[in-house]
Amino acid sequence: MSRKPLGKDKFGIQKVMRVSDYFADSLGQFALNAISGLIGQLTYFYTDKVGMAAGVVATVFLIAKIFDAFTDLIMGYIVDHTKPGKEKYRPWLLKAGIPAGVLIVLLFTVPVGNNMVQVAYMLITNVLLTAVFYTAICIPYGSLQIVRTNSQEERGTMGIWRSAAGYVSGMVIAIGVVPITNMLGGTQSAWVKFGVAFGLLIILAMLICYLFARETPVERGKETKAQEVKEEAVEAEEEETIPFKEAINKLFHNKYWVIILLLNLFSNIIYGLANSSGTYYCKWIYGNDNLVGVLGAIGMIPTLLGFILVGPMIKKLGVTKTLKVTFFLGIVANAVRFINPYHFWFNTAMGCVNTFANIPMMCLLGVMTSMSVDYNEYKYGVRMVASSTSAVSFGMKIANGIGASLVGWCLAIAGYKATMAVATTATKYAIFAFSFVLPLIMFIAMFILTCKFDLEEKMGDIQKTIAERKAAKE
Repeated sequence: MSRKPLGKDKFGIQKVMRVSDYFADSLGQFALNAISGLIGQLTYFYTDKVGMAAGVVATVFLIAKIFDAFTDLIMGYIVDHTKPGKEKYRPWLLKAGIPAGVLIVLLFTVPVGNNMVQVAYMLITNVLLTAVFYTAICIPYGSLQIVRTNSQEERGTMGIWRSAAGYVSGMVIAIGVVPITNMLGGTQSAWVKFGVAFGLLIILAMLICYLFARETPVERGKETKAQEVKEEAVEAEEEETIPFKEAINKLFHNKYWVIILLLNLFSNIIYGLANSSGTYYCKWIYGNDNLVGVLGAIGMIPTLLGFILVGPMIKKLGVTKTLKVTFFLGIVANAVRFINPYHFWFNTAMGCVNTFANIPMMCLLGVMTSMSVDYNEYKYGVRMVASSTSAVSFGMKIANGIGASLVGWCLAIAGYKATMAVATTATKYAIFAFSFVLPLIMFIAMFILTCKFDLEEKMGDIQKTIAERKAAKE
């Protein structure tokens, strides 16, 4: 039975995405956020379940992130230089997705005993997961949002679906990891069992995403094999291969790409800090680590509101103004926590505002990245889709690692010991620092950066110029 043809968006661009496509595509983000969410819990796991020193844990995370800093751009270059006639993006969803699911389990199987062996094991598993396999998923997956459809409207909808799916996995981890592992005994073995469950979910999600993914904007069910081959060949010809050094130089001379890189970095540091800090806050400030589940459940309210309101906000205010408004809310929410950082409901309410303030950035990242890709073509004559998308991967995994490292270093400076009966004053101040002082600084930085992002208002002229150039060549 043939399905009703899709229409065009408000700009006259043919739509190609159906609900099933949006859902399957969003599962890739579900898997990525599951990985980053579990990485965010590793500081607590390593210090309180394995017994490693907080400073050692933070330092290992930093070393792992040094490896990460190089692999994103390298992976973007590899993908952009895939031989013509071959799929660039889709195969990586399985090539890296299945090993990533396996490595999730290995993260928690830290050997007991020798500290040096533990440190080496921790470093190797984290580097393999984040620097290798997470990167090999994230960059091709991010690129699919740009090449899957030519419609900015559909790209925006994909961003909302992706962010929603990512928040589901993130919130499940935030709500469930401590209570569930405590119910299973609260030991390292309990965390391994939790890791097995999520490892299988990640593999399944990447498989479904792979089956529905496409690399050309052809409506599913109406395409022919000839169309697929023709469009893939055209796409391959449009992207001129350039040397790695030149590609990197061009990206860093695209100020909008740099702004997106920094915005994504700061936004995900906030996300990473939230994932890592909640358990410590509940355990040592409120006196009950199981309250992290309550915080996570309440946090679903601003999350749902965010996804409901972000669409109308974008239509009313546009991309840049929406971000300015929500970043300002984040500044206020974190600043007022200085008034009473010990009051559960007051801080929970401000935490909800903080969550809401970060959602539009997650939703709009793909749209902003597609703008920077168009700007690449306008300024340099090459799009560099995968290389540009490396800003997304870099921000997501580097930031979560930085967030976890910041938590570890703050605790180390405070002389944190997981075996202490009552939190010292220094420990409390350290928890306050990574719970709302650092997020406050990040929101201020993001607000300033957004004020400098004026590409949105230029997109009409830029796209018109690109179209004229292409028409002149024909």
